[in-house]
Amino acid sequence: MSENLPTYLSISTNISSDLIATIKRINPDKIGILVDENTRKHCLHLIDINYDAIIEIGSGEVNKTLETCSHIWDKLTTAGFTRQSVLLNLGGGVIGDMGGFVAATFKRGMAFINIPTTLLSQVDASIGGKLGIDFKGLKNHIGLFQEPDKVLVNPTFLNTLPERELKSGFAEIIKHALIQDPLQWEYLLSKEFKTLDWNEIIPKSIAIKNKVVQEDPREKGKRKILNYGHTIGHALETYFLTTSNPLLHGEAVALGMILENQIAVEMGILKPEINKAVEEYIRKIYDLPSEWPAYKLIEKFLTQDKKNDKEGFRLSLLSKIGSCTYDVLISDTILKKVLDK
Repeated sequence: MSENLPTYLSISTNISSDLIATIKRINPDKIGILVDENTRKHCLHLIDINYDAIIEIGSGEVNKTLETCSHIWDKLTTAGFTRQSVLLNLGGGVIGDMGGFVAATFKRGMAFINIPTTLLSQVDASIGGKLGIDFKGLKNHIGLFQEPDKVLVNPTFLNTLPERELKSGFAEIIKHALIQDPLQWEYLLSKEFKTLDWNEIIPKSIAIKNKVVQEDPREKGKRKILNYGHTIGHALETYFLTTSNPLLHGEAVALGMILENQIAVEMGILKPEINKAVEEYIRKIYDLPSEWPAYKLIEKFLTQDKKNDKEGFRLSLLSKIGSCTYDVLISDTILKKVLDK
């Protein structure tokens, strides 16, 4: 399986020794480590290295902002970091996305190493070189493509996660199977969530995504299938952030897959029986809202999706297990029909 992994990513069995070897190769003048309050408490002690600065930020999507970037840049500047320094990003997708963005723009680019600590970041955010932050409530509105100097994936970190966080990451594993790998989908169907072997599933899921990314690194075509479930999912995630019951990213994507499958059925792209089977499986895993915001409440978030063009909304829709279409133009009428139920 290792030959199908990104060249910059390794499945690590000893995180400290693998990290020391990577740092030795980079030979930085200073080492910084970016954490949030959770990874500082639960994960930092698992890494036995010396560093020159530790920078802590608040956890969660709500802190994935330009203001937080400014705080990190200020800390790096005050500590005397240079273009020859390295930043270790210890955390989930927010830390990886934002830490990479900060490093890639600090003095026009310093080295960075991602150490993903959540299932979501290990199987999704760690692959493909997408970096960025949210801006004025719009998800990943500012960003760039740049691969890390290294990504070290160690399943041991998953022992620090509550089940809800594990399930959030599992949504991306479901997505990868649905859009590319019918055998992986059948495997997932055959297992209970609590019995899943992450050491087996994580490399497989990474390899599925990496194959798509290699074919289309800059998301001009086929890579857009990785957005399946995300157009509506991101809009829902952004909306629920403003409520007293925010959804985790994977929960929003899971609900997004359900709703986008209903759109695919309405358009004659997906068979109703496949839609039903996928929804039943997803709802067995997740405790999802039975109601969601009406079209008019999330329209402004949908409008800002990066796949849209002057003709309107573009979605990536499942056509069968293991196959996904992209750049499908969706009318307001169909969106309203599905979202306003």
